[in-house]
Amino acid sequence: MATTTASETPGTTATAGAQSTRRRLTGWGRTAPTTATVLRTGDVDVIAEAVRTAGPRGVIARGLGRSYGDPAQNAGGLVVDMTGLSRIHRIDVDGAFADVDAGVSLDTLLRAVVPHGLWVPVLPGTRQVTVGGAIGADIHGGNHHTQGTFTRHVLSMDLLTADGEVRTLTPDGPERELFLATTGGMGLTGIVLRARIRLDRVETSYFIADVEQAPDFDDMLSRLQKNDENYTYSKTWFDSVTTGEHMGRGFLLRGSSAKLEDLPKKLRKDPLKFDAPQLASFPDLFPPGMLNRLTAKALNEFYYRKAKTQQGVVQNITQFYHLLDLFADWNRAYGPHGFLQYQFVVPFERTDLLRRSMETIVESGHISALNVLKRFGPGNDAPLSFPQEGWTLAVDLPVRKGLAELCDTLDEMVLEAGGRLYLAKDSRTTADRFARMYPDLPAWRKVRDAVDPERTFASDQSRRLDLVTG
Repeated sequence: MATTTASETPGTTATAGAQSTRRRLTGWGRTAPTTATVLRTGDVDVIAEAVRTAGPRGVIARGLGRSYGDPAQNAGGLVVDMTGLSRIHRIDVDGAFADVDAGVSLDTLLRAVVPHGLWVPVLPGTRQVTVGGAIGADIHGGNHHTQGTFTRHVLSMDLLTADGEVRTLTPDGPERELFLATTGGMGLTGIVLRARIRLDRVETSYFIADVEQAPDFDDMLSRLQKNDENYTYSKTWFDSVTTGEHMGRGFLLRGSSAKLEDLPKKLRKDPLKFDAPQLASFPDLFPPGMLNRLTAKALNEFYYRKAKTQQGVVQNITQFYHLLDLFADWNRAYGPHGFLQYQFVVPFERTDLLRRSMETIVESGHISALNVLKRFGPGNDAPLSFPQEGWTLAVDLPVRKGLAELCDTLDEMVLEAGGRLYLAKDSRTTADRFARMYPDLPAWRKVRDAVDPERTFASDQSRRLDLVTG
């Protein structure tokens, strides 16, 4: 059996020394900062003891801080920085799986497995997410309609529970309900320490892509509905600034993993090269209001004109999937007040809600330059997992006056359409609205309360939404 271990994989040795500091934390949107004691260690025993002795404000795990809101913050309590637990224990090439610590990033995992012709089946819009975070948010990508969520590919996980014990959970094992409650449970059932991830086999590290311009929103929807199932990956960008007959114009970027025969001759020499550069890091110097109607219109025009219709183009992972990973700390471009990402899903038959939400945003005067529309396949049995069959739309909105009122309006529209918001993106909805969006919340609470009756695991988000006290 072909297997590699951590000693054969550079950059994956965990640090055992524990460090504890007081830190001001935010999510990726850089809003609502709070201060907590942050523990970073690669020693599982130290983490277990910290959980057993957590004070009245409790404890929550944190990965790379890519949730947009407050699920990895714990004001006045303890936060465990899981990046100290970052060892790749095993890559089984024949079996196509990897055993990894929860603090391993998807970027690190990809770089380790791609040379073996293996691939992480589900990736979000950035590789800078830990395996533990991917499980806690039950992340999805542009291939949800073909591959489902990340935890569909989790063969097992080790969960540290409030009593300081470690339980090994599997999707079909005796503690299946706890596995499902941890899936999308935002760290509130315990701390994922380690996981076994099923991997896909690939011939190359590249994608073969089709790009299609769509002159308006209706044309884009028509194209997606017609042949989306022919592509493994599918997503669209649309213009939320232009109004009139071209409102919602944009482009579709769809494709599949490239086979060796798809590559030009120069790329066939090293088909599994992981070509994912990072160009620069954004400085923390941008003033408020940098993204306004004028700059957003220019950006939207650039995006639209750049995406010329073409078929069968070969792209690396950055071009096809992770363009924003070219720039570290790109969230700083929104200025000191930060931004929120508003993402919802509604049933396929509610295309009217997609259009009305766009019109509502435009009429409000708020601006978004990063707008994505995708199709979701069927959801899973996890009570707090976000994806369900339908349309999902995401917009990035700079924080400024009137944004709360806009989002409240959008919330009610999503509720009326039978949709819901994504916990990994939410930073401001109410407990009442969230409970109405997730009818399985009582079932999740029952499992959570059984494994953590003292409610040791808590976060700013869990208190805001009454997730563990309702």
